[in-house]
Amino acid sequence: MPINPSGEFSFDSRHVWKLATDRKMLDLNNRPQDFAHRMSKVTVGVCVKNCADLVGEAISSIVSQDFPHELIEVIFVDDGSEDNTLSIIQEYLPKIDMLVRIFHHEWKGLGLSRNVVVDNAQGEYIVWVDGDMRLSKDFVRRQVEYMEGNPATGIGKGKYSMSTQANLVSELENIEFASVNLRRERKAGATPLGTGGSIYRIKAIRQVGGFDEKITGSGEDQDIEHRISAVGWALDLTSAVFYETRRKTLRSLWNEYFWHGTGGSYLFEKNMKIVGPYKFWPPVMITIELLRVRMAYRATHRKLALLLPILYVFKRTAWLFGFVVGRLETKKTKKNAIDYINHVRTS
Repeated sequence: MPINPSGEFSFDSRHVWKLATDRKMLDLNNRPQDFAHRMSKVTVGVCVKNCADLVGEAISSIVSQDFPHELIEVIFVDDGSEDNTLSIIQEYLPKIDMLVRIFHHEWKGLGLSRNVVVDNAQGEYIVWVDGDMRLSKDFVRRQVEYMEGNPATGIGKGKYSMSTQANLVSELENIEFASVNLRRERKAGATPLGTGGSIYRIKAIRQVGGFDEKITGSGEDQDIEHRISAVGWALDLTSAVFYETRRKTLRSLWNEYFWHGTGGSYLFEKNMKIVGPYKFWPPVMITIELLRVRMAYRATHRKLALLLPILYVFKRTAWLFGFVVGRLETKKTKKNAIDYINHVRTS
C-alpha cells in the first residue's frame, strides 16, 4: 500500500487504526467504536527489519494465542525494511482479531523502535516478539500469569525450545541456544535475557526512562536489563515456551555477531560492566565454551555439540571485529566533535 504525502498508511480493516511514520499515533477521524475505548492487558511488540521470509510465522503464532484476544494489542514497528516485510504484515491484517497498530520509519535502530512500542502501549506488559520467532499457544497467557503472580518482577524471560532447523549451521546455533537456556536456569544472571521471548512490565521500563535510543545496533536489551535491575526489579525466568529459526549461513551468522560487536562497543563506552571484557581473556573464553559444550550435550544428547567450540570461535571473532570497528567509529566521532568545538571557539 503506498504512502500518502503526509507519510501515513491507512487501512480499511475494522481492527486496524492507522500506520504512521512518527512516534505518536495520529488523530483518527474514523476510529471504529468497538475498538475506540478498548484497554488492553498486554501489548505484543514486534520490531522487525528485513524478515519477510519468517515474519508470517511469527504473526500466525500471535494470532493462535489462547489468552483473550480482546485483551491483546499488537504493535508492529518496521525499522526501514528493504524487502517486503511491511507488505506481508499488511497481508496478515485481516487474520488478526486483535487491536493492531503499525509504525514504519526509515532505519533508526532498535533503541528507538522499541520506544515506539513503549510510548504507544496501552497494556500493563509488553511481550517482545522478534520476526524469526514462533510462540507456543499458551505463551502470552503464561507470561501474564507469571507477572501477575510476581509483582516485584520487571522482566520475565520465556524458555527457548529446540525446533527443526535447516542445516548444520542453524542446528549448531539451535544447540548453542538450548545450552544457554540451561545455563540461565542453573545460574541466574549468567547470561543476558534478551528482549525476544521476554515480557516486560511497562512500569519498570518507564521508571528507567525507556530504551537508550543512541543504541542503533544490538545491546539495547542488555542496557535496559541492567538499569531495571539496578532500581530493584527482579529479572526472572518463566515456563512459557518459544521457538526461533536460526541463521542458515556462516555469512549471515558473521554479520549478526559483527552487529552485536558494534553494539557492544557502545555499551563498553557507556558501562564497562555490562559488556564484561574479562570474558574475552583466552583462558576465560575456553572455560566458558567447555562448560557450554558440556551443558549442550546434556541438554540435547547429541554429539554435534562437540563442534560448538569451532562455531564459538567464529562468532567471537566476528564480535571482536565489530567491537573494534565500533570503537574506531566512536573515537572518530569524538575527534570530529572536538575539532568542531575548537573551530567554533576560535572563529
